Amino acid sequence: MINVIPSEDRHHVDAGWLDARWHFSFSDYNDPNNVSWGPLRVFNDDVVHPGGGFGMHPHKDMEIITYVLEGELEHRDTLGHREVVRPGEVQVMSAGKGITHAERNPSNEKPVHLLQIWIIPRTRGGEPRYEQRPFSSAARTNRLLPVVSGGDVADTITIDQDATVYVSSLNRGQRLAHAAKPNRHAYLFVTRGQVVVNGHIVETGDQLRAEDETTLTIDANEEAELILLDLP
Repeated sequence: MINVIPSEDRHHVDAGWLDARWHFSFSDYNDPNNVSWGPLRVFNDDVVHPGGGFGMHPHKDMEIITYVLEGELEHRDTLGHREVVRPGEVQVMSAGKGITHAERNPSNEKPVHLLQIWIIPRTRGGEPRYEQRPFSSAARTNRLLPVVSGGDVADTITIDQDATVYVSSLNRGQRLAHAAKPNRHAYLFVTRGQVVVNGHIVETGDQLRAEDETTLTIDANEEAELILLDLP
């Protein structure tokens, strides 16, 4: 089963300093029919304007993945980390039994565009963890580059869930194929360009939700950027 949700159907929030599109129920957006996709609980497409940000706030029992598309995002937390996440870098914060953090755009001139993804962990009450790693554009060109996994994929950041996150930059005319085990969920989001997935057109800002599809064939109609999640 495949369902493509157009960009314009996402929940839009304009808070002045924040221009966000939320793919699932979040904060004051509540849709009981759109709460999660497998263990994927949150997928937020956020643009934070210069100087804006989220003040210190707590999290618990959630695997939080941040992927910066443009600009820079400053992070600080109660574990003592103070880092800047740049385009192509992936940050994972495993909230475990509890962590408090803040995120802001340190620039006075440029916005930061990021994806923030929350995945429900297999276990609760663990020790909070933080990891950040760069992944080059060359490494993801015309391939599905794994950047996050449950610990079973080499050279990825580990989370506490049987899930793998891939990123890709595709040249026009390129084809990729992703094979999955039966009874899995897949979630694909196009950040730029247009692709065709198993015959379904997916454009910038569109999301594709697939269930129990053992093969996803991805054809790039033009240059494209995407992120793909393979989930239980």
